[in-house]
Amino acid sequence: MKIFVTDGGSDSFFTAVFEAYKESECVITSDSNVQMSFDSEVVSVDCDLEKCERVQRGIEKYDKNAIDDILIVLRSCDSLKEQVAFEYIKRLMEHKSPIDKAYNLPEVIVFNELKRKVTYEIHRFTGFLRFMESDSGAFYAPYSPDNDITDLLMPHFAERFKNERFVIHDTGRKIAGIYDGNEWIMSYAGEAEIYLSEYERVFQTLWKKYYKAVNIKERPHEKQMKGYMPVRYWKFLPEKSADNN
Repeated sequence: MKIFVTDGGSDSFFTAVFEAYKESECVITSDSNVQMSFDSEVVSVDCDLEKCERVQRGIEKYDKNAIDDILIVLRSCDSLKEQVAFEYIKRLMEHKSPIDKAYNLPEVIVFNELKRKVTYEIHRFTGFLRFMESDSGAFYAPYSPDNDITDLLMPHFAERFKNERFVIHDTGRKIAGIYDGNEWIMSYAGEAEIYLSEYERVFQTLWKKYYKAVNIKERPHEKQMKGYMPVRYWKFLPEKSADNN
C-alpha cells in the first residue's frame, strides 16, 4: 500500500490526490510519523500546481462549494484529515453531484463532523479571544486553538478593530496574525514577551477583584463557567491566572 506524505499545505494535498486517485488502496497524510505496515511504500509529495489545479477543476465541476469545505477540513487537528478529505473527494467524483447533504454516506458524516469542529471553534473564538493592551498601544491576544484557524479569524477582527493594531498569537503552532491598522499578514512567532500598558494592568487588577467578589466560595459557579468556556481556554483568562487562586 502506498502512503502519500504531504507537507501539510493544501496545494501539496491536492497534488497527492492527483497521484493517489488511480491507486486501489492508499493513504494520504501529513503525519510524517504515520504507522506503516511491512508492505507500505512511502511517497513524498512535492507540490505540482498543474496537478493541483486539475484536481480542483474536477471537484468544482460537480460541486462549486466543495473546495472551500475541503480547505476547512484540512485545518483540522485530526491526524486523519487528509484521508477524510480524500475519501470525500472520491465519493463526490463517483456521484458526479454535490454530496454534502448525503448523510447516509459514512465519508460524508466523518467529513462534515471535522468541518463542524473547525467552524465551531472559529465561531467560539470570535467571542472568547481576549486582547491585552501593550505599552506600545497595540493589542495582543495569545491563544492555543485545537485547529489551525488564526488566518481565518483575522478578517473578522480586522473588520472589528479597523483602526487598531493587534496581534493574534497561536502559541502552540508559533504563528501569528499581525494587523497594522490597514492590512494583515501571517508570520512565524516564537515566545513573546509583552509589556502591558498601565491601563491594562489596572483593568486586569479590577477585573480580578470583581471576579473574586462574585465567585462566592460557598456557592462556586465553576460548572456554569465550564459550560460557557471550556477549561482548555482558561489559561489565557486574567481571572483564572495563578495569582488569583
